[in-house]
Amino acid sequence: MRFADKNNVVKVVEILKKRYGLWRGRRDPFRVLVFTVISQRCRDEVTEVVADALLAKFGTPAAIAKAPAKELEKILHRSGFYRQKAQRLRAISELLLKKYRGKVPENIEELLTLPGVGRKTANCVLNYAFGKSAIAVDTHVHRISNRLGWVRTKTPHQTEQALTEIVPRKLWVEMNGLLVDFGKEICRPIRPRCMECPISNYCEFYYVNKT
Repeated sequence: MRFADKNNVVKVVEILKKRYGLWRGRRDPFRVLVFTVISQRCRDEVTEVVADALLAKFGTPAAIAKAPAKELEKILHRSGFYRQKAQRLRAISELLLKKYRGKVPENIEELLTLPGVGRKTANCVLNYAFGKSAIAVDTHVHRISNRLGWVRTKTPHQTEQALTEIVPRKLWVEMNGLLVDFGKEICRPIRPRCMECPISNYCEFYYVNKT
């Protein structure tokens, strides 16, 4: 069976949409940017709590740029690497104020000029904040795409490039959210729940390991 097939991709997405639904609204761009920076090497449930706490007190680029480093670090402490994240968020906020009038840019070229912002963060902003076609590749997307047999890649950047070739463009916006939910519940990094998986018939990992 050929798993790296566009028809398989469409079938998998349709199954996952029925299971997890599809969020179609748009989120505040600065919130998405802050959330994604905090999420690095941090569990999603912790990221949510920390981001809410930070933005409740310092909800704009101007507020974060002026915030004392110690206060930022105290709020960010639970997320790990809190000093680096505090420095990064301040540097991003300062550049947004200086170059973009406090607004988050909505194209990948400008997003990648922000301090510490890589393709995953930039694509998350394009995807969740602006509803633009982009495939944000985090650890879930990278792992699951390889397990399914859609790609054979070593890095998230390679995965992003490979997925743009096999995933129909109309599905790009949906890809990250669906695979993240699926990765948390079923396709876990360790001991994936293959016997409960709704897409096992389309999965190379299951096909190879089921016996």
